[in-house]
Amino acid sequence: MPRITLTDLYKMKETGEKIAWLTSYDFPTAQFGQAAGLEMILVGDSLGMCVYGYNGTLPVTMEQCLVHSEAVRRGAPDVFVVGDMPFLSYQTTDAEAVYNAGMFLKRADVDAVKLEGGVRIVSRIKAITEAGINVIGHIGLTPQSSGQLGGHKAQGRTAEAAKLTLEDAVAVQEAGAKMLLVEAIPPEVTEVIHKTLTIPVLGIGGGLPCDGQLLIVSDLIGQFQAFTPKFVKKYANVAEVITKAISSYVKDVKAEKFPGADHVYKMLPGEADKFLKLVGQKPAAKPSGGKKK
Repeated sequence: MPRITLTDLYKMKETGEKIAWLTSYDFPTAQFGQAAGLEMILVGDSLGMCVYGYNGTLPVTMEQCLVHSEAVRRGAPDVFVVGDMPFLSYQTTDAEAVYNAGMFLKRADVDAVKLEGGVRIVSRIKAITEAGINVIGHIGLTPQSSGQLGGHKAQGRTAEAAKLTLEDAVAVQEAGAKMLLVEAIPPEVTEVIHKTLTIPVLGIGGGLPCDGQLLIVSDLIGQFQAFTPKFVKKYANVAEVITKAISSYVKDVKAEKFPGADHVYKMLPGEADKFLKLVGQKPAAKPSGGKKK
């Protein structure tokens, strides 16, 4: 099928068809995602926790995000791929933000980049957009700045906080962002944002009143075990399946049930005896055939 474009996603918003968005960090998962019908894949900085075992997203580097984005693009050539800009890849200057965003396009052929923040990063969004790069905004719970938010907590739960969240959403659109992700905010706030903006609004923990949904694949398939956010629905429990499979393997190895006859290679007829003679060992005695009946 042809590669999904921003135009396709805007048409989906117009017709009311929901956009299915999921994170992916590697080639095989990206392949599965494309085969399953995803329109969008985010190579999220959540790979820090889901792949590398960090306590959060802050240690993630540009190089890590780029390498994983390259793998995802190879696995999902027809999906709209979004590169997640990691901490300190855009917070310093507009020029550095443009350069790093451009690297996602040059090296990984992504279709857009995602930045966390609202009013405070307007100049970054403008600069990247003016460089010809699609930007997706991200407001509400923004993990890279969760320390300032009091931890990984839902946002916009009071009237005053909800108003600030709406102001962030409007600022992101006015700065030139092509889409907006809202995370961990009440559906009432999402609905107002959705009605106010003209760009697609996607949610991760923002409820139904938006143009599509995002989940972290490691949560969806039950692979990430450290914690499960309230907004996650687990569609599988691969951690249980994988652990059970490895446990069975360990038992088979210790009981010498693996490898069996079906898991080894056989020498060509007559070659085993020749080999033993070459190395000075006697061929194994062959069992007698017994009496003929």
